[in-house]
Amino acid sequence: MTGLDVAALRAKFPSLSSGIAHFDGPGGTQTPAVVGEAVARTLTGPLSNRGTGVVSETNAEAAIADFRSALADLLGARPEGIVYGRSATQITYDIARTLAKGWGPGDDVVVTQLDHDSNVRPWVQAARSVGATVRWLPLDPATGDLDLSGIDGVITGRTRLVALTAASNLLGTQPPVARIAEAAHRVGALVYVDGVHHTAHASVDVAALGADFYVCSPYKFFGPHCAALAADPELLATLTPDKLLPSTDEVPERFELGTLPYELMAGATAAVDVIAGIAPEGGSRRERLVRAHELVREHEDRLRRRVEGGLADLGDRVTVHSVAEQRTPTLFFTFADRDAAAAYRFLAERDVLAPAGSFYAYEPFRALDLPVDSGMRVGLAPYTDDSDVDRLLAGLREFLA
Repeated sequence: MTGLDVAALRAKFPSLSSGIAHFDGPGGTQTPAVVGEAVARTLTGPLSNRGTGVVSETNAEAAIADFRSALADLLGARPEGIVYGRSATQITYDIARTLAKGWGPGDDVVVTQLDHDSNVRPWVQAARSVGATVRWLPLDPATGDLDLSGIDGVITGRTRLVALTAASNLLGTQPPVARIAEAAHRVGALVYVDGVHHTAHASVDVAALGADFYVCSPYKFFGPHCAALAADPELLATLTPDKLLPSTDEVPERFELGTLPYELMAGATAAVDVIAGIAPEGGSRRERLVRAHELVREHEDRLRRRVEGGLADLGDRVTVHSVAEQRTPTLFFTFADRDAAAAYRFLAERDVLAPAGSFYAYEPFRALDLPVDSGMRVGLAPYTDDSDVDRLLAGLREFLA
């Protein structure tokens, strides 16, 4: 298999003609033209509410069916278990409130110090609202990964749910999700996985991860701003979310409140097809997606090593906190004697976008014992090329000169 054709991929993104070197992928990628076209084409119709009578109705039905099929292929899931959501935060709050109806005093919910707050606070708040206890899997700053040495004392027979990330949006760490899920399932607990950052950089197989629920956001992988949850439809059928009385009780629709944004669903479908198009022709869409992620991983890992080498050359003026053995091409670092926000502004003046902040990773920041907003995050995307990396490293060297 030949390597990723980065030039051909970049040509699909009109925004890259701006000249900006984007290292903000963990916050959301740029969008290919075909995704915008899919949104516009669907929105301008004909388009009506769902039905089977006229083409405007069947267009809405097709947008939904195509979305479920595409996200199922991307995640290795079943289409009838794909739930649309406005954001990963919204979906997680909805599922947390629904599951908490069956919790009470004597039950435990486990969260981690590695997660984005959207996979922490909904569970903490839901547990406390019903008198359940919150327990933590800690982050080890030295390894950049979860410390699982005490896992048997955290995940116990009292545990009802374990919530964890498949990849940290701050550090890039990819913890051993399958191992943690196995520990949870041994005691009958459910596993909720935040795959928002992970899905942009890895081939996903929800069953292999051991995730009972897996949430992702298409705008992290070329799509519009929305989210999707993958779960076993039989599991979803056991849950009773709050909803309007006239709305359907069918799965997965019972979790999707109000009229769906068919145009965003069409854009997400188009984004999945762009990823599949990275791989050579042949095979199913699922097979092409797996091959495409192999190409993306090889490309992003090579560039990540270039960035790591450049940061190492800056000596002790920079501390890189992304040190886990398994991680995405995402690097979080702090400066010994300079302000990260000043570095962000310096680079931005040179059309290099590398954000500074905490990125809603509240618990990792606390575990790392860092002042809020003290670091810079460099995130690579499939369309990042060597010239982008050259400009980033040159800018950092100039900033620290």
